Formats: sequence, structure tokens, C-alpha cells
Amino acid sequence: MKSIFDSVPSDFRLLAILVTIISIAALVNWAVIAIINRLESSKLATASVDKTALNFAKRLISVVIYGVGIGACLTRIPELDIVGHSLLTGAGILTLVGGLASQQVLGNIVSGFMIVFFRPFRIGDRITVSGNYTGTVEDITLRETILRDAENNRIIIPNSQISSEVVVNANHTDNKICKIIEVGVGYSSDLEQAMAMMQDEIVKHPLIIDQRTAEQIRDNTPIVPVRVTALGDSSITLRAWAWADSPANGFVLQCDSYANVKRRFDEAGIEIPFPQRTISFAGGLRVYPPAEDANEKKAR
Repeated sequence: MKSIFDSVPSDFRLLAILVTIISIAALVNWAVIAIINRLESSKLATASVDKTALNFAKRLISVVIYGVGIGACLTRIPELDIVGHSLLTGAGILTLVGGLASQQVLGNIVSGFMIVFFRPFRIGDRITVSGNYTGTVEDITLRETILRDAENNRIIIPNSQISSEVVVNANHTDNKICKIIEVGVGYSSDLEQAMAMMQDEIVKHPLIIDQRTAEQIRDNTPIVPVRVTALGDSSITLRAWAWADSPANGFVLQCDSYANVKRRFDEAGIEIPFPQRTISFAGGLRVYPPAEDANEKKAR
């Protein structure tokens, strides 16, 4: 039985066969990805399917489908027939990839598998890598992890690198976050009044959440505890612990609390000390800070 390609010259026949194989591979890839996307968008699937693993799987499926298509094309070329058959066998694929790909590329792919499998972070998590890069995980490809920072920049980190670094994940098992709000007050200030005002201003914030246990509520433990954590050279350090339901709300809570506490302290006359310096010149002249009393100048 003759093929439809037998009536055309051999060179054109080979080209037509190759184009047909690639077209079939592209069509199969499109159909498979379309099915996966439809399952992903369905309400039933979104409740049980991990988006991170799904995106990684789609890329891997595309690589396999096109790899099979390329292998089939190579089997039609006499000079590359052996390579094509090797590509289409399981062991041959690994051998060919190992021979052609660099160690770094293979390391990134394997690290990508490890990230998807062990899930130290997922798409949508807010992470900090090595204390230097902070952002929301936007995508995990076969080669790299893409973060979006607060300025909408994309931070691209190879999978092999991020898998070996220390990662702080704000969303790993719990989205709630505890923000530390620290303010220094002068030694002449009413300490109890300052602590009560600081606590009152933070508790009034609409984004605060109550993380107390039933036992703590029964014992009247405050929602926002305030403690003296240090006696510094010129100030007493007050620290408050405030909880929010997400890192984004925690950031807003912390910023607003600093502003509200500062205004409240100003109204009550509670001093927040700042460094002061006295400058001495070679001729004996001294320049004193504006806040220094005239009597103190005479005493000097």
C-alpha cells in the first residue's frame, strides 16, 4: 500500500514527513495542556491539586512530547537513525540528556523536582532567600524559581541555588505573623503610662487578631503584651508583640502602630530620646545641642 508521500520527490517527501510529525506533536501537546488547564480551572480540581506541581508537570509533559516528536523525526533521517531510536527508548533518553546537557542544567531540573516534591515553598508563598531576596513566588520552571518583590521586580534564582539556601517562608503552614513593635522612652518618663498607651494604640488597630489560648483569656492575658526588654544608655526599650492574619497586613499593622504610638506619646509628653552630641573646637569653643539647658552650659 502506497503512502500519500510516495508520489513526491524524496527530499520533499522527507520534509513533509518531518513537518507532519512535529505538527502532530504540537497538536498532542496543545490537547494535553488544554485538558490539564481545564481540570485546573474547575472547582473540583482547585481544591485538591497543587498549582505548583501542576505548572511544573505541564512543562515536563511538553518536554517529553516534543522529545518524542524530535526522536521520531530523527528516525526518518538515515544519518541520525541510531540517535532517533536511542531517544525513543527510556534508557536512551537519559543517556542522551546526560551527554548533551550540562551538569548545571541537570542540577536545576533535579532541584526543581525536589522543590515540587518536598514543597519548601509553593506558588503564591512569600519567601526570603538567604536574607537578601524577599518576594512572592510567581513561578517554578524546569530551570529557575521566579520571585516578585515589593517593587514588582522579578528575581530569577536557579533551582539548584535556591534549593541549597536557607529559605524563610511566611506561608509554609500558617499565614499568621507576629510583628515586633519596639520603641524607646526616656528615663524620666512614666514607664507604666507609656506601656499602657503603647498597648492601647496597638490593640485598637483594625488588623490586630487575638492569638490567645482559652487559658490565657481566662487569666486576662493582654492581646498585645508589652515588656521592658532593655535599659539602654539613654532610653528604656519597650517591646510589643502584635499578631496579624497575613504578612501584608502585619506590615501595615506595624507601620501604623509606630505612627499612632508616636502621636500618643507626643500628646502625653512622653519623650522618645534621640542621640545628641557636643562638638568641641581647638580654640576652646563648644557647640551644645539646642535641647541643653543654659545652666548646664555654665556648669561645664
